[in-house]
Amino acid sequence: MNTHAKVTMPQKRILVVCMSLLALTASAVTGEAAPLPSTAQSVAADGQHDFDWEIGTWRSQVRVLANPLSEAPDEWLEFTGTTVVRPLMDRRANVVEFDVKGPTGRIEALNLRLYEPQADRWSLTFVNMRDGLLAPAVYGGFSDGVGEFYGDDQLDGRPIKVRFRIVRQGPDKARFEQAFSEDGGATWETNWIVVDRRI
Repeated sequence: MNTHAKVTMPQKRILVVCMSLLALTASAVTGEAAPLPSTAQSVAADGQHDFDWEIGTWRSQVRVLANPLSEAPDEWLEFTGTTVVRPLMDRRANVVEFDVKGPTGRIEALNLRLYEPQADRWSLTFVNMRDGLLAPAVYGGFSDGVGEFYGDDQLDGRPIKVRFRIVRQGPDKARFEQAFSEDGGATWETNWIVVDRRI
């Protein structure tokens, strides 16, 4: 979950989301139908169920690195709370409601996940409710129970790579990690760790 407050060009991202929704609405009104994939494509690219296991309510234990990619000594902030995952659109999308508190404050966030069948991948777009801005999406999918998602962002005005990893640790436990890279992905610094247990 991209929790840093440095978000670039939020108006452009919001405009892109709004224009996409308008295009979908226009297609529905004019009766244009999206092309249907062949049965072989549907079977091969059925990643739309990758997050089915996560639907429900979870107890979240969170550790956040206070100053990622800095010379400051590592200081980890701790939070606990809940994560609620709700399916949307026949599970081709879902939304995560994240609410945790700790001695240093509260984090309220949303994560909108959308399945892209043409590419058989998911996009994960985060919103920190403190500023209400969309962070740049990360893209990817699952292999052998591990989800990996990558994207580009900025931190303190400099470009960085973002990696978000999800590791299922059984039907009722999962681990989520975010890491940043300032050298194009050669090295990564983990700055966000969440362990979820189903309630």
